[in-house]
Amino acid sequence: MTRTLQFHIEELIPYINWVYFYHAWGVNSEQGREIRAEADMLLARWAEEKRQTRFRVRLFKAHSSEEDILLYGDKGDTHVLPLLRQQSPPYLCLADFLPPVSMPAETMGVFASMVPFRVDDLLGQTLADRLAEASAERGHEIVRKEIWGYAPDENLTPGEMFAERYRGKRPAVGYPSLPDQSLNFVLADLLDFASLGISLTENGAMIPHASTMGLMIAHPQCRHFKVGTIGEDQLADYASRRGTSPDALRKFMDIA
Repeated sequence: MTRTLQFHIEELIPYINWVYFYHAWGVNSEQGREIRAEADMLLARWAEEKRQTRFRVRLFKAHSSEEDILLYGDKGDTHVLPLLRQQSPPYLCLADFLPPVSMPAETMGVFASMVPFRVDDLLGQTLADRLAEASAERGHEIVRKEIWGYAPDENLTPGEMFAERYRGKRPAVGYPSLPDQSLNFVLADLLDFASLGISLTENGAMIPHASTMGLMIAHPQCRHFKVGTIGEDQLADYASRRGTSPDALRKFMDIA
């Protein structure tokens, strides 16, 4: 199942995490009052202009197979998503939060959100980045309560969502648990980026810059973790599962 949503700016304002906006400017909320006032005026203008963001989610039935996730498409096709295991205790992998093939499959989501309109100045870009994240936050809420519907009675404030008090996690590519930027190419195919309006550079960076994508996992014990330094043996195994060479992956994971 694939759903694409568009959000008006005024709907997203409560979902903007201003902490990261101030962090991008290197100020705290007290020091950033003037910047925040300018940002609020820009948001009001964008809202008046009826600008929107885009969010897409695709839900799969899924299994785990050691460090791989097996995603089952609607037409009987299977997509393999190879992942990395944490290099120190408790040695977690995101695949651990899905059932093995010996058990019934469970649902997993792949998502992307983006700001489709162009911004040229630093304030606009910083705000657009926050709107892309706000779109992911709002979209994830709708997925949990309606589209996937595993938490229909959830009643969280945006602040509680920022603290991730909902069930499951939404790890984005580039997070410490998903350090391989080349996974963007895999998810781009699953989400049909061309029709969404997102493209990728040869290094896997998303265009427009104000975009984000990742996974949605509902397991109540799923948590963020850092994979850590990748050894040559794990890199070789991971490259084999990705169908490429270790050297081809090094630039995507900051491996010397």
